[in-house]
Amino acid sequence: MLKTSGIREKVDVCVVGAGHAGCEAALACARLGLETVIFTVSVDSIALMPCNPNIGGSSKGHLVRELDALGGEMGKNIDKTFIQSKMLNVSKGPAVHSLRAQADKAEYSRAMRKVLENQDHLTIKQAEICELLWEENTDSDDNATKKIVGVKTFTGAIYECRAVVLCTGTYLNARCLCGEAITHTGPNGLMAATHLTASLEEMGIEMRRFKTGTPARMDRRSIDFSKMEEQFGDERVVPFSFSTNPEDVQIDQVSCYLTYTNERTHEIIRANLDRSPIYAGIIEGTGPRYCPSIEDKVVKFAEKERHQVFMEPEGLHINEMYVGGMSSSLPEDVQLAMYRTVPGLEHCKIVRNAYAIEYDCINPKQLYPTLRFKDVKGLYSGGQLNGSSGYEEAAVQGFMAGVNAAMFLLSREQIILDRSEAYIGVLIDDLVTKENNEPYRMMTSRAEYRLLLRQDNADLRLREKGYQIGLISEEQYQSLLKKKQMIKEEICRMKEHMVGASKENQDFLIRHNSSTLKTGSNLAELVCRPELSYEILSEIDPDRPSLPADVIEQVEIEIKYEGYIERQLRQVEQFKKMERKKIPADIDYDSVPSLRIEARQKLKSFHPMSIGQASRISGVSPADVSVLLVYLEQYNRKDKVE
Repeated sequence: MLKTSGIREKVDVCVVGAGHAGCEAALACARLGLETVIFTVSVDSIALMPCNPNIGGSSKGHLVRELDALGGEMGKNIDKTFIQSKMLNVSKGPAVHSLRAQADKAEYSRAMRKVLENQDHLTIKQAEICELLWEENTDSDDNATKKIVGVKTFTGAIYECRAVVLCTGTYLNARCLCGEAITHTGPNGLMAATHLTASLEEMGIEMRRFKTGTPARMDRRSIDFSKMEEQFGDERVVPFSFSTNPEDVQIDQVSCYLTYTNERTHEIIRANLDRSPIYAGIIEGTGPRYCPSIEDKVVKFAEKERHQVFMEPEGLHINEMYVGGMSSSLPEDVQLAMYRTVPGLEHCKIVRNAYAIEYDCINPKQLYPTLRFKDVKGLYSGGQLNGSSGYEEAAVQGFMAGVNAAMFLLSREQIILDRSEAYIGVLIDDLVTKENNEPYRMMTSRAEYRLLLRQDNADLRLREKGYQIGLISEEQYQSLLKKKQMIKEEICRMKEHMVGASKENQDFLIRHNSSTLKTGSNLAELVCRPELSYEILSEIDPDRPSLPADVIEQVEIEIKYEGYIERQLRQVEQFKKMERKKIPADIDYDSVPSLRIEARQKLKSFHPMSIGQASRISGVSPADVSVLLVYLEQYNRKDKVE
């Protein structure tokens, strides 16, 4: 054991880091009645938004709504602090509709801090955690060789606990790069955490080096918006949280603006690539493929004549504007020259330079789908430490890690969401099962069952699970049951209510450019016509009940896409069969005959929990899966005999 000195306290859970992951982890643990302390290098950095000033976006909006359905805080917080909101992809099908809201960054952080400060069983502590305290695991019911017993701060204080949730974000051994200028700090100039990596490595945890970047911030007064395209929010705002009254989010919204780079911009970038840390070989970490710097865009998409640039306000009471789409690590003088070629930015003044940030993170294959380290009992991890990118990805991981840390301490079953249940399940499964050599970003294309996993039905999918966990109230649960019943009854009514081929009905159909009826039809069949909708049909449906907008939305989607939904449900059932085939934790892959060497190595490295998870590991072929299935059949038969 390490020497102890200074203060010694005893708590249930220690959460390391107070970003989006840490906030959700700490709130989940505290709300489940566990004495929790959340550590941060700066109390002023709680729920900090060091990069983009928004929550949600394509697929990310799904994550936030799922988090809210389970009992998380991010959706409620952005509903209180947004300044513009927009539903993306509305011209496409409902599977890819995603909410995105511009935040007042300072207000978002303040509001989340207020929630944490007033949460029972939760203590905020400004301190750097430099060591994890552990001892040998002697519990025969767990394969881990170590177990957590506490944490130690840089000042020597000891916090004894049985569970730790690591949510360190981009702070571990962080350094920021702006051309040749390198500062060893975390995001926004905050202090980096320079000691914890060594402790993790001493425990045998495999570390990696990743990088991400952020654009410059401009002084609003130096921008000519007349040369840009104004981007408005939605006329009718949809809240992120299912608990938010829709009327409370109908506010006066601020505008964003769209402009573009041009050939002159690209010339300046190409002429100075040798001064970019990315191309000069100074940056060691791997950057995100789906959120590239402007240098990467110009090099990798050389055929493109221009790239979109979004000017987004960072708050109502400041003049800083975020330059979306132009993250960079070029030197300050090159940045200014580059930005000033963009229409509307000819006389721009930079408030904060763009920069790249490098940081330590773990290889997530070391985690179970519960986000617990396989070899360390009581140690959980969430957010960018797991090799992901984005506030939303971080928040949902922090929540799941926090919930499972709490389940462990409360001797309850661990919670795993699978790929057919939630985008959260897709995200975590991808992280712990696949080879991720760059920061992972959630996308709708990663979800095989995205028609089932829509943002609009997140409460119907996950609210009950949140209730079972203990983070959804009885009142919220009863409201969910009532909503489900209303949807079911209205779908039945629509299928049973017949519409005759009367002149009045035929005239109605002609007016809406729809085929006339040869025989009677039910309302559900008419709703399926692309030119008709539930709302339009009200004219020939005088007996319809008065229903909330969210119920109507579900009724229409369920009827219109019934065939596609049923097909995906059949696919899910096949998927579930594979997930239900569990692999014993003590399996010896070397004793499995006919298993290829590569598959054997990968299976030993990842230790999948099921045949389904094994089938998604890169390097494990369908033939290997068949071999495994045969072996497990024999293994289980032998087990029963004994």
